[in-house]
Amino acid sequence: MSVNALASERPGSLATAIPTTLNLCLAAAHLLASLYQLFILPLFLLPASSWWLLTLVPLAALNNPFWSLIHEAIHDMFHPSRRVSRTAGRTLGIFFGAPFLVLRLSHLLHHKLNRTPVEATEPYDPAKTSKARAACGYFFQVLGGLYLLEFISPWLFFLFRRTLHAMERKRFSGNDLPGHLMRGLMRDEAITEMRIDGALILVLFALSALSYGAYWPWLVAALLARAFLISFLDNVYHYGTPINDIFYARNLFLSPPLSAGLLYFNLHGIHHKNPSIPWIGLPDAFRKQEAVFEGTYFTAALDQLAGPIPLSELPGAAAASGGPA
Repeated sequence: MSVNALASERPGSLATAIPTTLNLCLAAAHLLASLYQLFILPLFLLPASSWWLLTLVPLAALNNPFWSLIHEAIHDMFHPSRRVSRTAGRTLGIFFGAPFLVLRLSHLLHHKLNRTPVEATEPYDPAKTSKARAACGYFFQVLGGLYLLEFISPWLFFLFRRTLHAMERKRFSGNDLPGHLMRGLMRDEAITEMRIDGALILVLFALSALSYGAYWPWLVAALLARAFLISFLDNVYHYGTPINDIFYARNLFLSPPLSAGLLYFNLHGIHHKNPSIPWIGLPDAFRKQEAVFEGTYFTAALDQLAGPIPLSELPGAAAASGGPA
């Protein structure tokens, strides 16, 4: 499924070459870091000293840059060859712990449905649900649930195909995000890919848990840290922003070294308006399009702890419902 088929794209004003060599080097570095965390640490270093467990702390800081690199493959900007981008994306996704197809389809749906009520994370309708119930779903998602659902997603596809199709018709026929996602994964080739990648993920992490032996809770802790960091920082660019503006996202200030380490993901508003620009071209696009920062990265992240917001209190809600602007 192509980017253009799902993501609503505006033509980029800048032509930027894909940093192929740098992307390949970053992919190799992330794969090496994953191998260290999953196997080298437990098999070769922990037997010498449990103090090596402390190296899991700096490794946690690589989770969001890891996702940023997978994101380039999702948009076919990892490598000039789409086949190479897809192969790299699938490989990185396996070590990330989530099938590339789920990551790709859900992210492209995010571009297509950005800030619509069916896609936005924090809005809720007080006439239909209480704030307490909305808060349960909201905080589950932002405090780790987003990644955990991606991690367990392939398990569903080990069911018989007829069972999957029956489940799709009965439980995923709506126009909500799960419905769109499930229908996109019901093609025969998609089911096969989900099963293959899911099996590889299951084997990879099961072997890692066996490698950790009595230290297996530390592997679980590392995965929970990944779940929190990926989930908590996913919606930071969209929290409290206008409803139904599919191109809108915040650009958030981050110090230059951290911004570069994150592959300029903090320039998210530029990316949403120009999703065909590789990560290395985002700062130049930010300057040439005279964009501005709409807050700081870590402050915006903490703002999410305020919880869900009534739909009517979000910018653009009155116009979207046909009421007075």
